[in-house]
Amino acid sequence: MKDEVILVDKDDNQLGIMEKIEAHEKALLHRAFSVFIFNSKGEMLLQRRALHKYHSPGLWTNACCSHPKPKESTIDAANRRLIEEMNMEAKLDYLFKFTYRTDFDNGLTEHEIDHVFKGITDIQPIPNPEEVDSFKYMSIKDLKNDITENPNNYTSWFKICLKKVLSYFELKETIQ
Repeated sequence: MKDEVILVDKDDNQLGIMEKIEAHEKALLHRAFSVFIFNSKGEMLLQRRALHKYHSPGLWTNACCSHPKPKESTIDAANRRLIEEMNMEAKLDYLFKFTYRTDFDNGLTEHEIDHVFKGITDIQPIPNPEEVDSFKYMSIKDLKNDITENPNNYTSWFKICLKKVLSYFELKETIQ
């Protein structure tokens, strides 16, 4: 079965469907999502991407991220991938969406409208080794410091999205 993404216009209206790798080769705008998980202490769950991933292998990023399948809602896709990647569930709340583009050294490009979700749970993940090398929880303070000191250890989209997530919470005054 082909892994397909939903092509969209700048307003997130569906234009069509394309095989994922082809959309990344052609740098076409498509729909994606990112899930941020926090525990009851306010620490963020991070995953280190599996070392065999076709881009950004071995880099730290948010709990999970991917693309909805054709005819699948973004929230359903986010819940599905949280189970597939981290073997955990959480009530996910929609936060916002944003558009970004990142070109990789291997000729692929992520050009996405990324829908961002947040969940809070103390369930410990059991990562799928096909997707995730390892995981950890970090305080926001320690995470910000580590990104400043070691920016190349993190995925490009995570660094972009994290700023927006933290700004969102500063406006709301709390993660919980």
